[in-house]
Amino acid sequence: MDNVYLGVGTNQGDREKNLKTALRILQEDDNIYISKVSSVYESEPVGYEKQPDFLNCVICVRTDLSPQNVLLKAKEVEKRMGREKSFRWGPRKIDIDILLYGQELVDKEDLKIPHPEMKKRGFVLIPLHEIEPKLTLPGGEKIEDLMCNLPPKHGIAKRSDIILTVDD
Repeated sequence: MDNVYLGVGTNQGDREKNLKTALRILQEDDNIYISKVSSVYESEPVGYEKQPDFLNCVICVRTDLSPQNVLLKAKEVEKRMGREKSFRWGPRKIDIDILLYGQELVDKEDLKIPHPEMKKRGFVLIPLHEIEPKLTLPGGEKIEDLMCNLPPKHGIAKRSDIILTVDD
């Protein structure tokens, strides 16, 4: 089984409930085992800024599914939760991105692993570092080194009032 790291985010509706629902649906799949869940972080939108702030977390799942099938599962969860097509970086009820799939490199039109934007995003790096502080990315970069490159003000705050568990 491979360790797969997923970024989960939401900025529409009941954001806390959206995160909990996404995790519940993912763990309903017999081929996916959620092994770690980060704290929840609130972050300012990236790209298109005239929208509500996001709640984000990173989860580690153990799976035998291929990267392409993990992508299909993520899209299935988003569809089941009512995600509608929007514009790039627009508001969304739920967004599930594959950040890393073990040490695999994937470069397909519909799937790029590692996620091409993850090194720039505090709302990905901070929760990823929280659950896997010694993580090394494909190619040898260390998560702790990437954390040092984040700008001092990265628009992210830990939400200690929201706790996600695998049983949610």
